[in-house]
Amino acid sequence: MIRKLSIVIPAYNEGKTIHLILNKIKAVELTGSLEKEVIIINDCSKDNTEESIKKYQAENPDMNLQYFKHEVNKGKGAALHTGIRCATGELIIIQDADLEYDPKEYNVLLQPVLDGFADVVYGSRFMGGKPHRILFFWHSIGNQFLTFVSNMFTNLNLTDMETCYKLFRTDMVHSLQLKETRFGFEPEVTAKISRIKDVRIYEVGISYYGRTYAEGKKINWKDGVRAIYCILKYNIFSRR
Repeated sequence: MIRKLSIVIPAYNEGKTIHLILNKIKAVELTGSLEKEVIIINDCSKDNTEESIKKYQAENPDMNLQYFKHEVNKGKGAALHTGIRCATGELIIIQDADLEYDPKEYNVLLQPVLDGFADVVYGSRFMGGKPHRILFFWHSIGNQFLTFVSNMFTNLNLTDMETCYKLFRTDMVHSLQLKETRFGFEPEVTAKISRIKDVRIYEVGISYYGRTYAEGKKINWKDGVRAIYCILKYNIFSRR
C-alpha cells in the first residue's frame, strides 16, 4: 500500500527563495491523503541556504522535513543520490529548489500510479495545455534533441527526458546503481529505469515557470554535451 511520498530537493545557493517552494509543498494536499516526506540536500551552498532551511524547520515543526548537507560541492546528481538513498516513502518525486515547477501538480503525476497503471511518471513541459514561460529557443531545441537521442536507445517515446519532475516507485529507483553526479542524472536514470523488466512508464503534461540565467538558472551547453555522452555511455557502453 502507498502511504507516503518522498519529495527530494537538491539545493545549491537557494537561500533567498527556498522558503517559497517549501510553502508551496506544505500547502499541497495529496490525493489519497498520502503523507509528505520532504528531503533537502544542501550541496555545500555558498550563501545562507542552510540558515534558511533550519529557520524553516524551526518555524514548521509539523512538517516532516529532513535536512542533509554535503561538506563539499558534489553536484546535483550526487545530491539526488543522497536524497533517494534516504527516502522512506513508497514513492519518490524530484523537486528543484527554485520555482520553475509547481508542487500543486504532484497529484497529476501521482494519479497514474495510484490508479494502478504506472510505476514511473515523467512530467512533460512539452505536452498538454498547461502554462509555459517562453524563454530560450536553443535551450528548448537542445532539450528536444537530447530527448530524441535518448528515445532512440531506450525505445521510449518521451517528449521531455530532461524534465525535473520524475516520479518513481522507490523500490525501483533504489535498485539502480546511479553514478552521475551532475546533470547527467537525467539521461542515466532514464536509460536504467527503461531496462527494468515490465516497467510501466507514463508521461503527463505539466506547467513550467522557467528562470533566466540572471534569475539563477544553472545548466549550460557543457551540461548538454555531458548529457549526450551519458546517453551513449549508459545505453551502449556501461549498461549497469
